[in-house]
Amino acid sequence: MSEETTPVAPGPPRSGVRWRRFAATFGIVVAGAAGMIMLTAQGVLGAQFAISGMPFTVTADRLTGTGFEQFATLDQMIPDSPNQGDTGGQVLVMVSAIDKAELVNLCQSINLGGINLKITAGNGDKPVTARTLVVDGDEIAGNAAFRNIDIGQDASTLDKVPGVKGNPGVFSQQADSIVIENLRQNNYATTAAVFNLPNLRMAFTSDGC
Repeated sequence: MSEETTPVAPGPPRSGVRWRRFAATFGIVVAGAAGMIMLTAQGVLGAQFAISGMPFTVTADRLTGTGFEQFATLDQMIPDSPNQGDTGGQVLVMVSAIDKAELVNLCQSINLGGINLKITAGNGDKPVTARTLVVDGDEIAGNAAFRNIDIGQDASTLDKVPGVKGNPGVFSQQADSIVIENLRQNNYATTAAVFNLPNLRMAFTSDGC
């Protein structure tokens, strides 16, 4: 398959795990906590820290990447986290990894209860750039196009992003490149080996992304 374009209707993501949509999209059957633990990623940068459990929104006019991987994992909070709710301190997420990424008009915001911490960076002339970008989220929206995509690959055999793989038997997909217009994500963690943010602005605002 040389190229595949998949339109996804953009809209504001909702917090919480989208169990039915996730299972339908990625072919993963959730069979209890013991089974989900087996989905934990091997070698993913984001697995090296405990998440706060507070989701944050990320948007961009355009994301362009070379070397793309995607598979499932479980993110963990600290024991007795005040944000765990009824999750048991675990959040099932999609790991989206890109070897080299550019993002135009990046916006990231987190609702702190009546006020948002908002970060903006990058524009058409000076986009945000990243190396080994790994994002853990439970919802992605936008208009996506992939080049040379492989769907249904075993996550332990992924090779598009050095050092990032899933566990044996986990459903995954990878592609040589990806472009997403009008990107919107509901994320729990983001890591990168290198992250350059030109025209960075961080402030408390009444509105989010």
